[in-house]
Amino acid sequence: MKKNKIFNLFIITILIASINITAQNSKGKTDDFGRIAIGTVIAENSEAPAAAARILKMKMSQITTKNGLSSMGNRFAMYPQIDILTQDITASAPPKHAYTLSVTLYISDLETQTIFTTTNLTLKGVGTNETKAYISALKMLNANRPEVKGFVEEGKNRIIEYYNSQCDFILKDATAAAGRKEYDKAIYDLLLVPEVCKECYMKAIDLTNEIYIQKLNNECQEMLAKSRVEKTNNNHDEAANLLASILPDVDCYEDAQKLLHEIEDHRCAVALGKAKGSWANRDSRAASNALTEISFDSKCYKEAQSLAKEIAGKLDEREKRDWDLAYEKYNRNQELTENRADNEVILTQMKLNAAKDMARSYAKKKPAVTNLIFRK
Repeated sequence: MKKNKIFNLFIITILIASINITAQNSKGKTDDFGRIAIGTVIAENSEAPAAAARILKMKMSQITTKNGLSSMGNRFAMYPQIDILTQDITASAPPKHAYTLSVTLYISDLETQTIFTTTNLTLKGVGTNETKAYISALKMLNANRPEVKGFVEEGKNRIIEYYNSQCDFILKDATAAAGRKEYDKAIYDLLLVPEVCKECYMKAIDLTNEIYIQKLNNECQEMLAKSRVEKTNNNHDEAANLLASILPDVDCYEDAQKLLHEIEDHRCAVALGKAKGSWANRDSRAASNALTEISFDSKCYKEAQSLAKEIAGKLDEREKRDWDLAYEKYNRNQELTENRADNEVILTQMKLNAAKDMARSYAKKKPAVTNLIFRK
């Protein structure tokens, strides 16, 4: 079945987004999903001054970024425990505060409160007041320190072991969540499986697409109903946009296509009327613009083509050249969108991108875990 103009435009939008993603990856950037996700957390009971806690959070974020980790997700996290070893006043003029801090970093599974790995650092700092001395010490926390690198590597390995050993349970939990219509949660959990866990990752991606279609099937009748209301109110663009995300393998796709064809036929009639009116006034440019709004699969397409030939046959040489150029571009765009819309690979990528956007929105709504328990 030929795809309608609105659906084609939606496909092109996804293609552009995919091109942008590819360009970003070629520059060394990686999508948050697919990487090992370790968040950074400061405990609610931290005794660090607020300004120092912000510096520490930034330093931990630098560590995760430096090591190619994702901030997406809040199951696995890096968090600190700080103890003051010494607190002195220097004999300098003017006197300053000097701190020696013991900073222990943890990487843990926050759901089970299981610690995967730890490292301890002794950091010293001097400042004109207690807070500045505290901050001065924390600034010594460096992502390039060997003990920090080893700590992160061990944490990554433990998380990989978790996904490899628990993959079947992760998939079953996601399937169960989808059965409860908790589609966003299911997809979010599946997309956190890192690419390095290749077998589990591929299974998670396949299941993500299945659950995303389940979500669309659950929503499609609602979208159709809203679209019909918008069509009744002559809001044809809004009506078409509501249907544009309904994919060929969604249950209500045929009904959506039928409604979209009705919308396109209405648009076609309007555009054809504009073209005829413009040509009656011998305004070939306006007629051309109106005709290019008509898609291949509209009911009045043949009549539009006949009008186009009539106009082309009555133009002078300069007008004919401009007309042919505009119409050639229009035909190329129509053929390109038709071919692209039939590409299954593009449809699959479109579903995955949409699922990722949905999971990101879900992640933003999840409450941050800051009430930490330390288990050694």
